[in-house]
Amino acid sequence: MSKGFYAAAVVAALLALPFNQAAAQDSKSKLDEVLARGHLVVGTGSTNAPWHFKGADDTLQGFDIDMGHIIAKALFSDPNKVEFVNQSSDARIPNITTNKVDITCQFMTVTGERAQQIAFTIPYYREGVGLMLKADSKYADYAALKAAGSAVTISVLQNVYAESMVHAALPEAKVDQYESVDLIYQALESGRADAVATDQSSLAWYMTQNKGRYKDAGYGWNPQTYACGVKRGDQDWLNFVNTALHEAMTGVEFDTYAKSFKTWFGKDLTPPQIGFPVEYK
Repeated sequence: MSKGFYAAAVVAALLALPFNQAAAQDSKSKLDEVLARGHLVVGTGSTNAPWHFKGADDTLQGFDIDMGHIIAKALFSDPNKVEFVNQSSDARIPNITTNKVDITCQFMTVTGERAQQIAFTIPYYREGVGLMLKADSKYADYAALKAAGSAVTISVLQNVYAESMVHAALPEAKVDQYESVDLIYQALESGRADAVATDQSSLAWYMTQNKGRYKDAGYGWNPQTYACGVKRGDQDWLNFVNTALHEAMTGVEFDTYAKSFKTWFGKDLTPPQIGFPVEYK
């Protein structure tokens, strides 16, 4: 390489430096933006217990809401430095991509199609379908329901996939579809149905609210992963949120996560094992 060519290359690099610095400033992470603002903005819902709903005092509560508080605490050492934006389910992704929210935590199922539009965090819950029986049911559990074959009636929320979903677990059962969640529980209570099939989180919440009246059949299927969503292309922000959620489930904030899990799903979590990190076993 000639000295003249080398010198020209150095001059070109120096001339480009201010532009590159400006570009770096323009690509500032959402993490820096949130810290400078002083509070986190979380997109979520308000009508789906136990995930996000309004309590008697008209404030939002639920498992998704607790995830927002956990991330806010990781940011500011204060779980209350968070603003919740009430949004419909079909606004979950648009509000991320248009920067109306910093993050969406709204029982959002991870799919390949959605992952092309937004970046998903690590999972904070694994959903699935479950079966709930009355505590005094003549059927002891899932095995008894399956053995009863066509004698069993299952109530389920009306959906184009409802019948095939139930038959994946109980191939011979009769399937009665209803227009609302309240009606599927009423069918069980009145004896029109032997069991209810719905999200396991909903069953756990319902049993928590009605202690001693119902029981879990002990079988789950149709797994779905729930994760928060952030805008694509910002690895610093995604890494931070992943760290906050990971340490809530496995580290310093485990007690907070476990308390939330117990409140909304009625289950005690086993504390993370001390020693070799469970993630690498």
